[in-house]
Amino acid sequence: MPTWHDVQVTAEQAGTISSRTDATARAVIECAADAIVAFSTDRTVMLWNPAAERMFGWAAAEVVGLEPQIIPEELKAEHNAVLERVRGGGQISYATRRVRKDSTVIDVRIDTSALSDGAGEVTGWVNVCHQAGEDDVARHYMAERARVVRRLGDVVADMNAQRDLESVLDRIAASLRELTSADAGGFVIIEDDTLRLVSMAGLPARLRGRIATLSSSLVGELMHSGKTVMMATGESGGFDDLIWSALPGLHTIALSLSHVAGKPYGALYALYSRRKLSHVELELLELLAGHAGVALTNAMAFEEVVRQRAHERAVIDGSADGIAVLDAVGLVRQWNPAAHRITGTPAQDAIGKPPSFPLPDPGSTVTHKLPNGRWLDVLCTSLADSGELVIDFRDVTAAKELEEAKDLFLATTSHELRTPITVVQGFASTLASRWDQLADTERHAAVRTIAERAGSLGRLVEQLLLGSRAGADQLPVSNGPFDLGAVLHGAAVAFRPLSDKHVVVADIPADLPAASGDTMATDIIIGQLLENAFKYSPEGGTVSIRARVKGEGPGGTEGGSPPHAEGAGEGWIEVTVEDEGIGIADGDHERIFGRFFQGEAGDRRRFGGVGIGLFIVRRLAEAQHGEVTAGSRPSGGTIMSLRLRPAAD
Repeated sequence: MPTWHDVQVTAEQAGTISSRTDATARAVIECAADAIVAFSTDRTVMLWNPAAERMFGWAAAEVVGLEPQIIPEELKAEHNAVLERVRGGGQISYATRRVRKDSTVIDVRIDTSALSDGAGEVTGWVNVCHQAGEDDVARHYMAERARVVRRLGDVVADMNAQRDLESVLDRIAASLRELTSADAGGFVIIEDDTLRLVSMAGLPARLRGRIATLSSSLVGELMHSGKTVMMATGESGGFDDLIWSALPGLHTIALSLSHVAGKPYGALYALYSRRKLSHVELELLELLAGHAGVALTNAMAFEEVVRQRAHERAVIDGSADGIAVLDAVGLVRQWNPAAHRITGTPAQDAIGKPPSFPLPDPGSTVTHKLPNGRWLDVLCTSLADSGELVIDFRDVTAAKELEEAKDLFLATTSHELRTPITVVQGFASTLASRWDQLADTERHAAVRTIAERAGSLGRLVEQLLLGSRAGADQLPVSNGPFDLGAVLHGAAVAFRPLSDKHVVVADIPADLPAASGDTMATDIIIGQLLENAFKYSPEGGTVSIRARVKGEGPGGTEGGSPPHAEGAGEGWIEVTVEDEGIGIADGDHERIFGRFFQGEAGDRRRFGGVGIGLFIVRRLAEAQHGEVTAGSRPSGGTIMSLRLRPAAD
């Protein structure tokens, strides 16, 4: 059995053996014919043997502790991907390219494996690099071509997947450097005789948007040549074309045209300052420019569709007409804000259901009344390709009511005219045919009747004419200070003898201030209000005229005189005419001021009239910067209120 001393000796021997092994390993690495490069986990170099110095030109002291400069920009992603691939163990051998200190590019084969410590933790990677022979170069070239072709396909698919024009342009510039190994690149678009830089890679961002003259540029030269691709070198002169001189050391420019709709739309620039350009890169540039034209065409077509749809949506949403789109089975798919406003049905309740009104045949129109009382004109159009229906409907309630009111107005006017005309015609015929047979009293009575009926006709025609002027805002009103109290007293005196059933009471303060307005217009207003008070209290009763100075202006706002009112600080003069008649139905207090409104069927309708008296009254009041409102007396009857502003001092 070995003793403790024997064990200790054995450990010492093991340490000696380990030291000899480390020295041997270092010697092998130093003397190896292949370049050996070890990387730490932060991708910096921690081992660089003499063969690596010979292969790449950098001394170990220049690279250890730094990220290696041997990896081309376009292959850094490949390098990092390989390191990550072998992190879990195993080895990868692949052909690629590396850059020497003199900027030349060499083809190499690299065997990559992970470095692990005694605990199995990855501490880095080791690359063993072999310079490729002719066969390896050929194989690497074919593999590289296959990789480039695959990458070109991926790039083209990626470009065509972009929807907006700016993204496509940026993707083109990025793909340009990746595929052609260019040090920088960009895309210019042609705008008349101007070039504008719209996307770039490897150039300062401040250059975006720069412009140049087309006719004096390389793009102009290329267009005149009839070719699609060209190359220019620094040996033929300086590069002052556009802004490419911003790339230090620029020695070669390659460019190719991209066409949209058969016309040159722009050009791809590939710029070289460190790398060399081969015919392969030129071919790739031409292919990429062609595919870029297709991608741009698709993006522009998509943007046009988006713009057109946005325009259509704006038109639909801004339309005053309700617009709905129905699918092939008649369910609502679109419902614009006006449709909600007209029908009262919000879009979320309408979509997925049939519309709440009948549909006409395509190309025709139907008029329909909704449950909410609104009238619609509905027009239907069929989309042949999709089977969808576009429904356009508008609110014609006002027009429908006006049409009905006009029909009623014509019928009423005809009736109002027929009675006095018939009476005048009858008495006139009697006088003409039986003058000698009639007594003087009978002749005088007939003439008086004719005169009264002719007066009624004259007043009716005068009212119709005044209503026409009121509707056209052409009322003959001349505003100024006038004695409102005198107008009210005169109206009361004039109306007292007209009815033996009514008592006219005037409550007008002696110190009532002068009003601002028109004497004749106010007289017409008061006369119409008194006439209505008589008409709608057929059983008689008291009709009161009162006047007071109030502190509230129109609309009921304390001190609420409009900005243009003179004497507003003195309040407003309110004149009321009250009767004890049939009153006004609920809901009609504002409607009675509409043109041709004659009340509902029933009590009010039996009194006749053409329905424009109160319409004229309100227009005359507004022309004097005043207001007329209607109310109901608690004990029955009507209160009509006229408010005028006091005259300025």
